[in-house]
Amino acid sequence: MKNEYILALDQGTTSSRAIVFDGEGRARGMGQREFRQYYPHPGWVEHDANEIWRSQLEVAREALHNAGATAADIAAIGITNQRETTLIWDRATGRPLAHAIVWQDRRTADACDRMRAEGRADFLQERTGLVLDAYFAGTKLAWLLDNVPGARAAAERGEVAFGTIDTWLIWQLTGGKVHSTDCTNASRTLLFDIHKQDWSDELLQCLDIPRSVLPGVAPSSAVVAETLPQWFGGAIPIAGVAGDQQAATFGQACFEPGMAKNTYGTGCFMLMNVGDKPVVSRNRLLSTVGWGLPRPEEDTADAQVFSGGGPAWTPTFMLEGGVFVAGAAVQWLRDGLGIIQRSEDVEALAGSVADTDDVFLVPAFAGLGAPHWDPYARGTLVGLTRGTTRAHVARATLEAIALQSAELMTAMTADCGIALSELRVDGGAARNDLLMQMQADLLGVPVVRPRVSESTARGAAGLAGLAVGFWKDMDAFAAQWQAERRFEPTWSADQREARLRRWGQAVELSKNWSRGGR
Repeated sequence: MKNEYILALDQGTTSSRAIVFDGEGRARGMGQREFRQYYPHPGWVEHDANEIWRSQLEVAREALHNAGATAADIAAIGITNQRETTLIWDRATGRPLAHAIVWQDRRTADACDRMRAEGRADFLQERTGLVLDAYFAGTKLAWLLDNVPGARAAAERGEVAFGTIDTWLIWQLTGGKVHSTDCTNASRTLLFDIHKQDWSDELLQCLDIPRSVLPGVAPSSAVVAETLPQWFGGAIPIAGVAGDQQAATFGQACFEPGMAKNTYGTGCFMLMNVGDKPVVSRNRLLSTVGWGLPRPEEDTADAQVFSGGGPAWTPTFMLEGGVFVAGAAVQWLRDGLGIIQRSEDVEALAGSVADTDDVFLVPAFAGLGAPHWDPYARGTLVGLTRGTTRAHVARATLEAIALQSAELMTAMTADCGIALSELRVDGGAARNDLLMQMQADLLGVPVVRPRVSESTARGAAGLAGLAVGFWKDMDAFAAQWQAERRFEPTWSADQREARLRRWGQAVELSKNWSRGGR
């Protein structure tokens, strides 16, 4: 059975997962563990990096066991990870110097405000494709260097390593031999020039980050290292790395410009393929690297080619919009309000009424993401009357997820001039038929749910498999994608536009709330 499978490590915000895929793209073994979330102050979110590593190793071993596979059966490992989550560690010992700062964390919002006031926002967006926001890794890294005792001095001496979670896992899997990231994760740091596909000295200077802490940058599909034999009973090539949303887009086979996917998880993340050149958004979306594939002349088995001398890959670019709170709003109905017992109950409750009766929930619990980018917005429930029931609130919660995503697609279409023909969907909430129908109605195009729902892990597996010849080419990988169900729109254009206008009124009421309102 040698080299029969690909092992995908899917390190997410609330759990670590691993899936073993066969050559037909089917999941043959799986493992999953939740890990602890830390909330030391309002707006702060942290993870224990050692707990992440232990949980990821455990589920990888569990997935192999469940598939009846050994290291000799695995052609390669693909890694996909929660993006922007930031940590630093001691190069000599591998010991984390503090908890990781999670992508949801807002502690650097004021620092972003100061830089914006100093006129740095346009420069940063021009070079990185990102808006200046606490969401991204660069300001989190600067905070760690400035606030962890001795960290900045140690970094200046070359004793500190920085990484997003992919880098941390590669470091652990190789016993500290390889300090590497890929171009998708690098493009989420505010330190990476997406035009030159390299770390930028000007960006480093802007955020006061010493170059010595940075990992090397590799393509998304390339052999960059081998695991230590002790972890799985034999060495396995690490051959694919991508941030979770880019991996999901790859897993959905959105390989042509104009193809798009939306992942419905804790948040929602919509990405549209725009081709081989970045699109500068006029609507406050992000321009980001979707994946980087090695140039044909490069030897992808030689990790040394990725250590310098310019990029060894051809990037594909995406427009991206992120909704910070999507599935998390349903969890709030369950845990905060207690109006449902299980998250799955929301569909039946919301479906028990024909509409929201003009009730709107703006779930800005952690501020608003694209296209508003207001870290001071807060959750708002409007339109309540004595006739409002928990069913109306449940339906408004689902509709809020679809409305936020519709805003993103409107902005994307305006930016790139490409009309969407369909939206491919994945993530836990994509199993909610009522939500998917709402989404089709609000977009005016079909929403397509694939048979294999594990798009993120599938994308990581695909990137790794292509690097080692497990799949012949991208066409062979794409041919395995199949639709499970299509949701066709039923609303008129006038209905869609009226609902989006009303939603816009509700959003305006939520803005700047934590600073005293408008």
